[in-house]
Amino acid sequence: MRVFAVAMLLAVFLPPRPASAGVEVGFSEVDVTPTLEKGPVYMAGFGQNRKATRIHDPIMARAIVLRGDTGNKATAIAIVSVDVVGLFLSNVETIRKQLPGFDYVLVSATHNHEGPDTLGLWGPNPLLAGTDPAYMKRLEDGCVEAVRKADTGRKRVGATSIGTATAPELIRDSRQPVVKHDELVAVEFSSADQPSQPLGVIVQWNCHPEVLDSKNTALTADFIHYTVKYLKEKRNCPIVYLTGTVGGLMTTLHLSVRGEDGKELADGTFEKSQQYGTLVGKLAEKALAGKKPVTVSPLAIRTREILIPVDNHLYRLGWQFGTLQRPLYEWAGNSTPKEFVQTKDVSKPVALKTEVGYLDLVDLEIAVIPGEIYPELVLGKVQNPPDPGADFPDAPIEPAIYPQMTGGKYRMIVGLGNDEIGYLIPKRQWDEKPPYCYGLKKPQYGEGNSVGPEAAPIICETFRDLVKGKKQ
Repeated sequence: MRVFAVAMLLAVFLPPRPASAGVEVGFSEVDVTPTLEKGPVYMAGFGQNRKATRIHDPIMARAIVLRGDTGNKATAIAIVSVDVVGLFLSNVETIRKQLPGFDYVLVSATHNHEGPDTLGLWGPNPLLAGTDPAYMKRLEDGCVEAVRKADTGRKRVGATSIGTATAPELIRDSRQPVVKHDELVAVEFSSADQPSQPLGVIVQWNCHPEVLDSKNTALTADFIHYTVKYLKEKRNCPIVYLTGTVGGLMTTLHLSVRGEDGKELADGTFEKSQQYGTLVGKLAEKALAGKKPVTVSPLAIRTREILIPVDNHLYRLGWQFGTLQRPLYEWAGNSTPKEFVQTKDVSKPVALKTEVGYLDLVDLEIAVIPGEIYPELVLGKVQNPPDPGADFPDAPIEPAIYPQMTGGKYRMIVGLGNDEIGYLIPKRQWDEKPPYCYGLKKPQYGEGNSVGPEAAPIICETFRDLVKGKKQ
């Protein structure tokens, strides 16, 4: 376990401290849109062989850097959010190696389903990866560039404020039981020199960016493009969008969204994408209208590398054929072995290495989760008793993420944080075998995009240990 205990790490968000405290923040964005002229760009998020035909709006890497002086140690952290479907931990490790001067680097993806394939799952067929190594290097370099630009453009911070707002009408849960994580969190940094001028805003919301659906062939950041555009114009400052709880499935598909004329907008249209993105932007404005100054002097950042067993046979085949390109490790039943041993033998039990993070910032606590976690696991609403059709009805309920964070006034979750390992499903709601839950004739969507039923218990238990400060 890597533990960073820092008396003034700026901790992701800054307290309302005097300018003399030396706290600085910088924002930046870098265009990382693929070039279509150099070959096919396979689009992520739905079926195979969906090739991009044009660019509607850019794919961006957005970063925030915070630096401060604790009195005995200069500290720095960076957060990067990229408009792609996901990045593997190995990509994040490559990015971190190029940023040696930072105490912590968090790289997350917005989970955009209308951008390039960055995981390998959506190539011309299931046996060929959809990733382009040259583009992946450019994407990693773009993240590094964004951090360096943000670092160069730092300015003194006067105060930090946080606001929240809920909008259950802006999310559809497409899987039973219906549990929505409908809270938006907005964090605003104000200038020490011009207190009325925001230096930048972080917005965290919980929904799949897939308004454009499966037939779209134009590269786009989906609704996030419009959310950021709206808020930039309203706040006159940079915006960083972070994805939170998207498993379950938190989606806009088949969600009723009406235009300004009152007419319902169709899935797969830019009209719906723009309207939905604008509505999320207005929700952020509502949150900021009720913002409160907060003390978030950083105390600790705790992270832990762990192993998750890979039970999904399609994923195992993907690694065997080279579609999924990330290291595999020997699995002996221990998520935190003394040594992580790489292997290419998928005939034996194997695991992937990932990372869980916890930021304890006095008034604000942040969970960093490496995948698409179900809202039941975040909010403490795992079905009890389980449906009789569940595959593991006697499985213990996992320790939920938010109920564990009781020390601060505010909570935030960063999903797809430093990795994308698929859906994190409550084990007692796992449902692959008949009879199926809720009297359905076929299983619900989810399990096929999860590494296996042990992922959620291991992730949630690891997070519990980090909150408690428990060592390995």
